[in-house]
Amino acid sequence: MTRHAKFRHAINRVGRDLKTLSYPVDANRWQSIDVSDKPELRMREIFNTSFTVALNDKDYHGYQADIGPNLPWADDHFEERVGGDPLNPGTQWRNWPWSQSADKFRTEDDARFSHTYMERYWPQLDLVTGGCRMGIRYRYGDLLDVANLLHEDPLTRQAYLPVWFPEDTGVVHGERVPCTLGYHFMQRMGYLHCTYYIRSCDFVRHFRDDLYLSLRLQLWMLDELRSIEKIANTPEYWNKVKPGMFIFHCVSMHCFENDYQVICEDY
Repeated sequence: MTRHAKFRHAINRVGRDLKTLSYPVDANRWQSIDVSDKPELRMREIFNTSFTVALNDKDYHGYQADIGPNLPWADDHFEERVGGDPLNPGTQWRNWPWSQSADKFRTEDDARFSHTYMERYWPQLDLVTGGCRMGIRYRYGDLLDVANLLHEDPLTRQAYLPVWFPEDTGVVHGERVPCTLGYHFMQRMGYLHCTYYIRSCDFVRHFRDDLYLSLRLQLWMLDELRSIEKIANTPEYWNKVKPGMFIFHCVSMHCFENDYQVICEDY
């Protein structure tokens, strides 16, 4: 796995790989929509992209210029994601640069999306019954449960936040499913690491924002652990832990044919 000191180095490498190593894929569907008659939506893809970036800054502001996300939208949307409420559709989707495209995926009956990150981060509350949503045997866990687990067991290997849920398996509902699979947090040797698993990523419209939002989640988790520790009045532990490695795994890194020409000029 390639290791980079800066996110921009990783982004540039992926851009060069798309330029030189990508291959065409005639996908018949994109985001649950038939695109077989739209040659401009033909994909260029590289298979299995992985890299690691060593974090050296505790403040997310230090990564804004390095990653280059869509600001202020990315910061506002991140606060919406970690706000604790399973919002759908929320408000910040309207401020996304490609919001007109996103609007097409809201259902006609209730103007909601098939899923949101807020719902996947905070799935416990069943908005229909007002109760706690249950799995096969146990109640759903959420982002705060992951933080509490790390607080109770700092060396756990089980601190995983899934975004891909069983209801997405096989896409039985025929709607959009999350690109993100989930986030795995591990503390080792005084550093909190995060592995970000994503099945599919659009290099032009999503890659930088996905990196930034996931990086912010890693830093948020460390801040949350310090807050829990302070409130619980437990012996100092997480206050000494530093941001560690950000590890990225994407199965299908791609761009559309009409974006590929721009990437060839830029990289």
